[in-house]
Amino acid sequence: MPGSPTRHPAAIGRLRFTINHATIVPMTETLHTRHRLLIMVGSLGPLGHMPASGTVTVALIGPPLFWLVHDWPWPMFVFLTLSFALASVWLHSVGDRILGEKDSRKLVWDELAGFLFAVPFLPFTPHLAILAVLIERALDITKIPPANWIEKRWPGGWGVVGDDVVAGLYTCAILHAIVRLAPGWVGITS
Repeated sequence: MPGSPTRHPAAIGRLRFTINHATIVPMTETLHTRHRLLIMVGSLGPLGHMPASGTVTVALIGPPLFWLVHDWPWPMFVFLTLSFALASVWLHSVGDRILGEKDSRKLVWDELAGFLFAVPFLPFTPHLAILAVLIERALDITKIPPANWIEKRWPGGWGVVGDDVVAGLYTCAILHAIVRLAPGWVGITS
């Protein structure tokens, strides 16, 4: 669009510049370092770079996270879950732009946000934690409606995180039904 202030990165040898119309402004290495740091945080270090990174992340981080927060007062748990989900939306919006990908497998916060929506107000047992991981991952991978619609139609990080939240909410409903109807299946004794 003529007259709009577009910025195009250009590399000259080892020097990096940003071209803004006719002005050449050196880019600082700090910007590059910030991008790397954001990707490292968004991928939870090496977890986002593993095969099946979302499943690995939820399997390794989800159960300990569930144990840590299962007996928090409900306002704290809700605040944590919503804050983490909103932070995930931002991280995925920015991170996907940096990586030039839509829903990059390297960024795994969306998976943990979905898992947090799967386990509210449930007692912790190892059986329930494992079942939560299995159900949430299966529902996230299959994209049961409206998750598939949200992922495709909501912009940026909203769609990336939104489909995981839907999988988490479905998982939450299933787990609460199991706890109520068959508590022995998940290691809950009276």
